[in-house]
Amino acid sequence: MDQLQYEANRSKNCLNLIESSVSERLQSEPCWLGVDEAGRGPVLGPMVYGICFSPIADKEKLTELKFADSKTLSEEQRESLFSQINESLHMLGWMVEILSPTYISTSMLSREKYNLNALSHDCAIRLIQQALNRGVNVSEVYVDTVGDATKYQAKLQDIFPNISITVSKKADSLFPIVSAASICAKVARDQAVKNWKFQENISLEEPDYGSGYPGDPKTKKFLEESFDKVFGFPSFVRYSWSTASQIIDKKGVSVLWEDDDDENENKGTPTLTQFFNKKDCKPELVRNRFFTQRQLHHVTSL
Repeated sequence: MDQLQYEANRSKNCLNLIESSVSERLQSEPCWLGVDEAGRGPVLGPMVYGICFSPIADKEKLTELKFADSKTLSEEQRESLFSQINESLHMLGWMVEILSPTYISTSMLSREKYNLNALSHDCAIRLIQQALNRGVNVSEVYVDTVGDATKYQAKLQDIFPNISITVSKKADSLFPIVSAASICAKVARDQAVKNWKFQENISLEEPDYGSGYPGDPKTKKFLEESFDKVFGFPSFVRYSWSTASQIIDKKGVSVLWEDDDDENENKGTPTLTQFFNKKDCKPELVRNRFFTQRQLHHVTSL
């Protein structure tokens, strides 16, 4: 799986730069499409969404490949099954999107909150749409639920009214096409994590960060050792996670931000409306048009 374009700048997402070819069968025959993710929970590394699609007529053949939820497979098993997918591109196709840790954190901490569920929904929608844009004849979509399954399904059905949508818990273990998507996503994430090059000058030569999940002792140790009191964490860390933010609050250097609305600081600062006045015009001397239109003047003496 070629991730060179993502590895060139890991702060950005890599939408559909990583994908298989699309065979003529996938364009001419009705297909089912599965959606799943890898790396939703870890505090380290990217989250990856993957889709896989195949002709509905080949459902039985897909079952014979014995796909399973990627979390139940070893890395070697996932790599082997991914190789089988790439050897069967006459009946299979796939796409992945890598969401960088920086993108996840800035989205979740932006002024207009963009939570992980909404981010995941939009990613799934983009991938389904990209498959359609590539000419894949999608007639059925199967998705592992994120949030409320009924609402998520209604949302997808509204966007793709001509496609049969199924949102289900444990879809990656119920539908082989979702299992295949799960494998593609997990292989992509494993590779992204394994090949990660730290741009920051951290003292750890060969960091051992374990699984990346907040409860992993190795992950906790990596967070402690890679933390800089001024600059925080390397971009490999999702600093929006509470595990990371607690370390920042506890060990980081406190920053006092000046209040822009402080009356003492703003004393004498012109208001926005003052910039629209004529320079030679004193607002307090401008008379209401009621008086000027009627030629009325001040009387200084009788």
